[in-house]
Amino acid sequence: MFKRRMQLPTPRAAWLSPIIAMLGVAACASLPVASAQDFQKDIVPFLNKYCTDCHDAEQAKGHLNLEGFKDDSRFFKDQRIWREVVSQVVSGEMPPVKKKVRPTPAEIEHLQTSVHKLLAGAIAKAKPDPGDVTIRRLNRLEFNNTIRDLCFLDENFSADFPADDTGYGFDNIGDVLTFSPVHLERFLSVGEQIAAKAMPSAPNELDGTGLAMIEMLPKGRREQQQRFFDPAPYLTGPMEAPRDGDYIISVSLRSTGSPGDPTAKVAFLVDGVEVGNYQFKAIKKSEVAEAKVTLKKGKHEFTLKWLNPPAKIPGNARTLSGLRLRLLGPTDTRTELQRRLAPVIADKTGEPRAKIVANWFVSRAFRRPATGAELARYAKVFLDAEQASGKWEAGAQAMIAVVLASPKFIFRAEQDEKPTERDAHPIGEFALASRLSYFLWGSMPDDELFQLAYAGKLSANLEAQARRLLKDPRAQYLTQGFGLQWLQLRQLTTVSPDPSLYPKFSEGVRTSMMKETELFFAEVVREDRDVLDFLDGDFTYVDRQLAAFYGLNAEFPRGRDRGEFVRVKLPKGERGGILTHASILTATSNPTRTSPVKRGKWILEQILGTPPPPAPPSVPTLEGQQLKGNLRQRMEQHRSDPACSSCHSRMDAIGFAFEKFDGVGLPRTMDEGQPIDPAGKLSDGRTFAGVGELKQVLRKDGEKVVRNLSTKLLTYGLGRGLDYYDGPAIDKITESAMKSGNRFSSLVLGVVMSDPFRLRRGTSQIESGSNPAKK
Repeated sequence: MFKRRMQLPTPRAAWLSPIIAMLGVAACASLPVASAQDFQKDIVPFLNKYCTDCHDAEQAKGHLNLEGFKDDSRFFKDQRIWREVVSQVVSGEMPPVKKKVRPTPAEIEHLQTSVHKLLAGAIAKAKPDPGDVTIRRLNRLEFNNTIRDLCFLDENFSADFPADDTGYGFDNIGDVLTFSPVHLERFLSVGEQIAAKAMPSAPNELDGTGLAMIEMLPKGRREQQQRFFDPAPYLTGPMEAPRDGDYIISVSLRSTGSPGDPTAKVAFLVDGVEVGNYQFKAIKKSEVAEAKVTLKKGKHEFTLKWLNPPAKIPGNARTLSGLRLRLLGPTDTRTELQRRLAPVIADKTGEPRAKIVANWFVSRAFRRPATGAELARYAKVFLDAEQASGKWEAGAQAMIAVVLASPKFIFRAEQDEKPTERDAHPIGEFALASRLSYFLWGSMPDDELFQLAYAGKLSANLEAQARRLLKDPRAQYLTQGFGLQWLQLRQLTTVSPDPSLYPKFSEGVRTSMMKETELFFAEVVREDRDVLDFLDGDFTYVDRQLAAFYGLNAEFPRGRDRGEFVRVKLPKGERGGILTHASILTATSNPTRTSPVKRGKWILEQILGTPPPPAPPSVPTLEGQQLKGNLRQRMEQHRSDPACSSCHSRMDAIGFAFEKFDGVGLPRTMDEGQPIDPAGKLSDGRTFAGVGELKQVLRKDGEKVVRNLSTKLLTYGLGRGLDYYDGPAIDKITESAMKSGNRFSSLVLGVVMSDPFRLRRGTSQIESGSNPAKK
């Protein structure tokens, strides 16, 4: 009994996943406090009758000795075990099916209520324990995002950094974010590159973008790369302004004609509005036409219009043609950092300028007010470099490079403003600002967060700020940082489906698969949808290539570019939600066949939060056994081994529901020449005929899905694995989310407002040795 997860009773994270709805915090609060006598009277008889024959001191199957529990004195710390006991008894997994004597519904209900009462009492007695704080290095994505918001450079500066290790499924876990000599070398080198780009010591040259005129519309006459205003007297195409500012539109045009013909005249239009015109000075000559325009950041439609063309253009001796339309600028060639610093510096020079620049940059880089000693140090670096070069920009550049190499920038260290406090207490306002911004944006706090932290008002406005950050475009980081890792979608980049078996799969399809799931997750975040839509949402995103792959050509609107993704409503059928995305189905398959085990295991781990234990090392693989029949029959023979049965009975039933999707997620009805049977039966007796009914079953288990997602988000938000003392927080987050219709924002707000997120340990909690062992 209780073999499934008691084999590896890891102190963090593992216990949280299988918590059932009956152990919610609200119900706990409504029950009377239990006592040691209650434990002996209500719990021990059940254990003696159904459990201790396998889980006593002598056998302790699964490394679990239930005979050793005599009272509720350690119930809070041991709650992982008791939650697991209740979960497996309620689900019907324990006692094992082979046991003839099984608990009655009344006995199971009594066990639930009794454990429930004990948990309520344990939580009521326990002081809040927010867990330990591990200093965290910025991971690669966080580094790039922070440089974007600190130095206003949006590039992949961490491309050559060593890969970030992962823990508990995520790459922002403090315990595993190591710092090697290679990291040191790369941080120093990249810091100098960033400083030189953000604060050049010499003015930048005017630069810009361009558009080949042969790509402009409408299509018409061309000679090699030369595009003519023929047949229409205008040409239109898009270009993008990298930021707000003044720009120059420039084009070299060649006109032809006969003596006496009027010289050409052209107009420049942006988004349909004329912004300038140019009159040619001669016929049969190339001239550069230009117009000045002020633009907002983003894409714009540019039109060149021939204002005095001949009445009939085709075949006429008068022509106008060109090669490339250019957008130069902004004409202010200062970098964004230089522009931001200009009003800070104003008319200051010398040491006052060095100090104010150091204070502004260092305080933002370190994500808290710079100390006097720090300001003196970095101002000196600034002044020394300025004196050596004669340019203040060189001084600022040298200072920036040194700051970016500092551990105070590279690592997120949270200073305890009340280091002598014995009990849990709020973290500092600046530490809270960083926790919030790195959780939702993967980047440093913005000006509004800094201002609230300086005023000591962030804690009082925490929920409102969390909502604001969620609505900001930078919250798309949750898709890349959290979503793809929760769904283990990065595995898709490493799978290699056999091209002879899956000829429709290609690298382009792989990229589109990934993008589909990214966009689906992003909509759940952006539109604040019910997170259970992950199971069966009736929409998806496809480009033309993926629409053809899925057979959704009828749903894909005409006139869209090949690489453009559009939202489509799915036709009635079994496809819907991320569970049937080709990305997930491909990532959980083998190169030459589907894998019901991988697919079932993925559902248990990533969706329900009830992972099976690792397979025993002595058990052979499916291919390593002499088994007969189709895949389902071979799997049934494989799990006839008692060592395999307990886990495979759970994984296989779920995994076979997806068998009507092949190894790359395409629909099928036959496998190995036989009709596919996707029906299954769960350990609690519930049955389903296929993936559609399975998704209905999972929706009815919505509390498990929400609780698992709560656990994952809290792990990600804290940057550490969870432990027993995080249980009350998970209960509160789950309960609050379910009351609000499982909205994604309610989960995020639950994490942000939780004790582990807002508090830090006191000296008594650290001294007591309650730090859990690290994974």
